[in-house]
Amino acid sequence: MHYFVTGATGFIGKRLVKALLARRGAVVHFLLRRESAHKVPELLAYWGVGKARALPVFGDLATRRMGVSADDVKALKGRVDHVYHLAAVYDLAADADSQIAVNVEGTRAAVEFAKAVDAKHFHHVSSIAAAGLYEGVFREDMFDEAENLEHPYFMTKHESEKIVRRECKVPWTVYRPAAVVGDSTTGEMDKIDGPYYFFKLIQRMRQILPPWFPSVGLEGGRINLVPVDFVVAALDHISHQQRAGGECFHLVDPQGYRVGDILDVFSKAAHAPKMNVFVNAALLGFIPRSVKKGLMALAPVRRIRNAVMKDLGLPEDVLMLVNYPTRFDRRETDKALAGSGIECPKLHDYAWRLWDYWERHLDPDLFIDRSLKGAVGGKVVLVTGGSSGIGLAAAKKFAEAGAVTIIAARGEDKLADAVKEIVAYAKHRGTKEPKVFSYSVDIAAEADCAAFVKTLEEVHGGVDFLINNAGRSIRRAIESSYERFHDFERTMDLNYFGCLRVTMGLLPGMVAKRKGHVVNISSIGVLTNAPRFSAYVASKAALDAWTRCAASEFADVGVTFTTINMPLVRTPMIAPTKIYQNVPTLSPEQAAEMIARACIEKPVRIATRLGITGELLHAAAPRVAQIVMNTSFRMFPDSEAAAGAKGDKPRLSPEAMALQQMMQGIHF
Repeated sequence: MHYFVTGATGFIGKRLVKALLARRGAVVHFLLRRESAHKVPELLAYWGVGKARALPVFGDLATRRMGVSADDVKALKGRVDHVYHLAAVYDLAADADSQIAVNVEGTRAAVEFAKAVDAKHFHHVSSIAAAGLYEGVFREDMFDEAENLEHPYFMTKHESEKIVRRECKVPWTVYRPAAVVGDSTTGEMDKIDGPYYFFKLIQRMRQILPPWFPSVGLEGGRINLVPVDFVVAALDHISHQQRAGGECFHLVDPQGYRVGDILDVFSKAAHAPKMNVFVNAALLGFIPRSVKKGLMALAPVRRIRNAVMKDLGLPEDVLMLVNYPTRFDRRETDKALAGSGIECPKLHDYAWRLWDYWERHLDPDLFIDRSLKGAVGGKVVLVTGGSSGIGLAAAKKFAEAGAVTIIAARGEDKLADAVKEIVAYAKHRGTKEPKVFSYSVDIAAEADCAAFVKTLEEVHGGVDFLINNAGRSIRRAIESSYERFHDFERTMDLNYFGCLRVTMGLLPGMVAKRKGHVVNISSIGVLTNAPRFSAYVASKAALDAWTRCAASEFADVGVTFTTINMPLVRTPMIAPTKIYQNVPTLSPEQAAEMIARACIEKPVRIATRLGITGELLHAAAPRVAQIVMNTSFRMFPDSEAAAGAKGDKPRLSPEAMALQQMMQGIHF
């Protein structure tokens, strides 16, 4: 039996050809652009056949009779049993002209070709999109009843079916697959489409929230998903039945799933938070379509929508499918598949395979240089407080990555030692000539800081990455600070005003270059409202608030900000507090990894799950949160310095020791 297939290089087409070639004596002729001739060996290897059974026919879908030469038409005339037309634009985001050229005129050309070669049957693979946004149940014998075809994809799929019904001179059959996802047995997929658009959002939720944390989902309409192996098997089986033609088959899931259910299924597959509460998107259905269009025409609304969609990696048109109104009847398909054993598998059974394949092969982050070298190599990076602790560890990583690394601190001796240590580390890690510079500066002093910023602009041309790491921490209860108001003043001078002096001094240069990233080292205490750290937390909270305002102001000029709500790190800054000697903390190297991530990914905020949980607890149940924090406050004593006395090492109760082990990184 001889077959002719268009779209044989596509996701569905490639698998259909393989299924056809599995039939004894089958020969497949497939349409191919001449400039794509180099794909033939790879295709033959995938299909597992030689040149005699899979024959390319060169042409162009966009031309009359698909651009197949007269000689090829003559050679195929009377020999082709089945023509399968799968070539189409399957992309909601594609422009209208290209969709019309391929989906409409390409179908007309395929119909003309089938007539020219006297094919015995023409099989047109359409889509459920041909129904448009039909309100209600769409049957397999419904064609002209389609509604709301304003979108080019819906319109072109509808028009292509019309061409087949009205112009095809050989027996024809139409197949309408639902939204096709990956293989249910392997998870294999070739592009991000349909539900895959939401995978990145699910992945982000998994990164910031524990899997047990309840989340809110969207109810929405019913979306129909089918795995590619089911579509191919059903298409292969039905097309080989003895039929007169003039029929349509819905290759859909008999059930369909609500948008919220789909997201929840994939959230489970990704081990992301389960969606326990669903908001019905149909609540917005009362807004007339004309009003919605009018709102979207407003520049502020459109700009906000586009920015949110871009950040989430969602195409603009995906929103119209949230309240998808159509359900699809498939009784004719059920009759045709009866006794074949071909069934559409349930999404719950194979969703994990789809997720696993996406995360291993299709995740857009896999194709981005996510190395620190790719982010900061050759760029100027300034680390304040870079002579020790977190700053020193971060500077080592930047120097290793090939950045022009600048460290700033007050002590000249410590700076000199730090430079030697950074250079030695970078050379040991393979960097031939690390560029490391140091400047002695007190950023809490206005004149000193202004001179420092001026030097940076003159000598280095400004900076590309600013790491505001310099800071001061004071662990002292408020009742012990009644006579020590200077604790609050000096903490604010460095942690807030000092950081602002450096940042605002360098911002004009960043804006002029329309690029720059600022990383502010804040504290987990801002999220948990840690007792005994009122001075420190207040200064960091002020910096957080300023950062949020600045990020909004500079969002459109290429300058970005990241706040790191850093947990407790074992540095010289916490050394005076003796009870921290046995408390689980992060190492400076682990903290440096968080800073590196901030420079690579440039997120708005980086925080631990424990910190976020604390913030949510304070927001949802503030009284409960206060009781929890007060309990910790009473369980842990003041340090000797804070209490103003010297004596024995503070002893912790077993309860306090258990609590500090449970809450790694929390300030006590």
